[in-house]
Amino acid sequence: MVEYKNILFCTDLSEDANIAFFHALDLARKHHAKLHILHIPHSSYSYCRHIVDEHVPEGSEGGEAFFNEEIAARAEDALKEQYQEKLGDLKNYEFVVKSGSPDVEIIRYARKNDIDVIVMGALGKSEAERIEHGSTVGSVSKYAHCHVIAIRNPVKQFTLPGNMY
Repeated sequence: MVEYKNILFCTDLSEDANIAFFHALDLARKHHAKLHILHIPHSSYSYCRHIVDEHVPEGSEGGEAFFNEEIAARAEDALKEQYQEKLGDLKNYEFVVKSGSPDVEIIRYARKNDIDVIVMGALGKSEAERIEHGSTVGSVSKYAHCHVIAIRNPVKQFTLPGNMY
């Protein structure tokens, strides 16, 4: 039987991630595991994915220089607002905010924290960015040392650009 002690749920705060959250929470309860809830604020800069600008105040230029304690706290507040109540009686969990390229930081965090399984939404916020830069879940599942579960949103239809298939 598979035993999970540390479950990593990765979120971009999208609808798909919210659906995946309930799967991660269910696994954590069934296995009496710690649930790590990770968010890497995402950059809109296509040429430099490690620059963080999601939680930067309006009117600011954005970028890595702005990822400080205040930005991290705002991102953590967003996590708590989205998931704290949904955790219910689960006591063994942790909210984590990292800066950087999402796929790299997810893999790095998973290795450093002895994660047994990573749970993510299959698509997330930006389908256009996935086409341009590749899939975060694809990259994570390719390079992670542990199981990766990608949860699909049952109402979303995946469409390929052009006539690929």
